[in-house]
Amino acid sequence: MILGVLKEASTENRVSLVPAIVQQLVQSKVTVWVEKGAGSNAWLPDEAYEQAGAVIQNRETILQQATVLLCIQPLSEQESGNLNPSTVLLGVYQPLFQTAKMKQWAQRQLTVFSLDNIPRTTRAQSMDVLSSQANIAGYKAILLAANSYSRYFPMFMTAAGSIAPAKVLILGAGVAGLQAIATARRLGAVVEVFDTRPAVKEEVMSLGAKFVDVEGAADASSAGGYAVEQTADYQAKQAAAIGEAAKKADIIITTAQIPGKKAPILITREMMDMMKPGSLIVDIAAATGGNTDISKDQQTVTYKGVTVIGDSNLPSKMPADASKLYAKNVLNFLQLIIDKEGQLSLNFEDDIVQGACIAKGGQIVNERLLQAITAAV
Repeated sequence: MILGVLKEASTENRVSLVPAIVQQLVQSKVTVWVEKGAGSNAWLPDEAYEQAGAVIQNRETILQQATVLLCIQPLSEQESGNLNPSTVLLGVYQPLFQTAKMKQWAQRQLTVFSLDNIPRTTRAQSMDVLSSQANIAGYKAILLAANSYSRYFPMFMTAAGSIAPAKVLILGAGVAGLQAIATARRLGAVVEVFDTRPAVKEEVMSLGAKFVDVEGAADASSAGGYAVEQTADYQAKQAAAIGEAAKKADIIITTAQIPGKKAPILITREMMDMMKPGSLIVDIAAATGGNTDISKDQQTVTYKGVTVIGDSNLPSKMPADASKLYAKNVLNFLQLIIDKEGQLSLNFEDDIVQGACIAKGGQIVNERLLQAITAAV
């Protein structure tokens, strides 16, 4: 079996495997081909991969001959159209938002695994790319905010006067939100947090932040660790509470996303009308529509003195550590589909393998994606 590691597009600095993981795979009898320069943006030279036992190969050869192709972001339509039908693709493809592409790949007989679709169970934690990368996103979001904000984060008492600490509002206390809380607190900010899940209140408070309760949230306990849509009554209560908190906030970090649906608007223009001039919003959910009315992914926009930074790929801005964590997730998943002889062995009786599989045998096979397709008809 040949495992091919591709260089990502110019907007993505991470790489699917790091040399330490390549070495483990080679020791497990897997042949690893790495595209020339694949790790360069993550400070991983070709020589490091060669020392780990990989073969540095050109892109065309890898695309045509690799059994399994590792690419974090989806391939172009032209490249995916030229792949052998037996090829296995493995990456983070947002299948619930890339429905047309998933259908095309299925029609081309490709076998597709998307690691962002792995069941969020205890056994799958070591393969949970959403969590490993969200942790980085939450950390980087605060650092980006601190760097872009025109004032201090911590309180300062000087002979020239006192500076009050920054007030940070974080919407969503998932992995990204919790890391954002911890990082903002380390920098000395005062932090308030909203989340639709009352169960996270204890975690929020343990990090030194204030949890703002809004009664009447829909039960998310059966959603497999994902957020769920809320009732109109709850959304109205939530909007009122967030609006009041936004007035006082210097910085807002928004992280709220619902799988397969547009990100909920949590900060409206009306709320931004009431925010302080010079305040800042970092929207991690920008790729799925954003949590504000004006968010645009990979862009910074200004509305009446409020700066909105949209960036859903913050892990790419810390490519060395992000690649290291992602590669470990990939290795743990590969161990489920590679046998002791280093050969591909797809066991669809395994709930993790089945859950991550989007397409095989010319068909879309993922239940969540099929439900989304049916609902859209």
